[in-house]
Amino acid sequence: MAMALQEARAAVELGEVPVGAVLIDGLTGEVLARDHNRVESQHDPTAHAEMLVLREAARRLGRKRLVNADIYVTLEPCAMCAAAMSLARIRRVYFGAYDPKGGGVDHGARIFEQPTCHHRPEVFGGLEETRSAAMLKNFFSRRRGA
Repeated sequence: MAMALQEARAAVELGEVPVGAVLIDGLTGEVLARDHNRVESQHDPTAHAEMLVLREAARRLGRKRLVNADIYVTLEPCAMCAAAMSLARIRRVYFGAYDPKGGGVDHGARIFEQPTCHHRPEVFGGLEETRSAAMLKNFFSRRRGA
């Protein structure tokens, strides 16, 4: 989660919403990909940190299924990202801050609980929740104050 927080801090420097993600091979511990939100810089509504690490790892490994991979992300994934994680067959999802407004795992669509969800990763929420939430709160407070 420390690497994901580093990525979130890098996002702030670029004016992006501070969400960072790291994808790890759950068997070897190897970092497969790490990134942060790039929605603004890429002018791409799908350039969430989670989507970027899934794409990079799939490209790097040459396969669409990332079985035995674990993702660490600083914010509860949205429905789009959760669905992509299911399609990629991610083994475990670890996230920091909960997102009652836009989350798709413990809130909102609850993608992994739907009967149409073919793969349900293990989910662990609240890791480094205080740090993750504070970074988001500070980012939006500064943005509103500017």
